[in-house]
Amino acid sequence: MNTNSGRFEKGQSGNPAGKTPGTRNRTTIAMQELLEGEADALTRKAIELALGGDTVALRMCMERIIPFRKDRHVIFDLPKIETAADIPKATASLLEAVASGTITPAESADIGRAVDAHLKALETHELTERLNRLDGATGQ
Repeated sequence: MNTNSGRFEKGQSGNPAGKTPGTRNRTTIAMQELLEGEADALTRKAIELALGGDTVALRMCMERIIPFRKDRHVIFDLPKIETAADIPKATASLLEAVASGTITPAESADIGRAVDAHLKALETHELTERLNRLDGATGQ
């Protein structure tokens, strides 16, 4: 429902009577029906065009044969991070891996976010321990 601010509450649809999730567009359904039974012929034609030098058809065929890799397992030496003092060694290791070509800058950024999350967890743990020690020292 609408709140006083003019916005809908989180999890509430602006149109509850709208299409259900997963409903396909009529145009999509019509195109699929037109192409039904023609997949083999269309695939063969795309391959013929690619082999004939059509660069768009060639790119399309290559993308199907060797799809764009979105993620990969990277292997490099990352020092163990047990305290915040270990972070400079870890970031230096990341920079070295990028400079040597072992990992890409984007992979380094992803790993850097994981290192940052780990640092926040360490800091939270350390803060909790300090608070517990203070509570114990004051007798609360």
